[in-house]
Amino acid sequence: MPAEPAQAIPPPTPPEAGMFQGLRTVAYQVEDIEEAKIWYIEATGIEPYYDEPFYVGFNIGGYELGLQPVERGQASDAGRVVVYWGVPDVDVALAHLLAVGAQPNEAVQDVGGGVRVATVRDPFGNVLGIIENPSFSLPDDE
Repeated sequence: MPAEPAQAIPPPTPPEAGMFQGLRTVAYQVEDIEEAKIWYIEATGIEPYYDEPFYVGFNIGGYELGLQPVERGQASDAGRVVVYWGVPDVDVALAHLLAVGAQPNEAVQDVGGGVRVATVRDPFGNVLGIIENPSFSLPDDE
């Protein structure tokens, strides 16, 4: 008996324009959410707008930084994703982050076009990127 021909899978439908609106939330996993909350308040100068034992959310320039506790016995995903937060001066931001307890990860680099980046590791093992990009402005900056 001959095998039935495989059915062709139709190509995916492209998303509608505007379906993806840009970065909204970055969530870091931490073992001690209270300690992480205190550190991020000091690092950013911003109080969380949402503060629960299962999630702490900060509104930073219209974007959300979230902290999620790692369940006991589970491995953390800390450090697997690098998200770059915009800063007006990468040198000043890097010095501040190091002063409040971050560890150096990658030194300031000029990646062309006046764009400068650096990364640190927060006290919880997450890689935190900072970027100075003169070509990028938020709608309120225009």
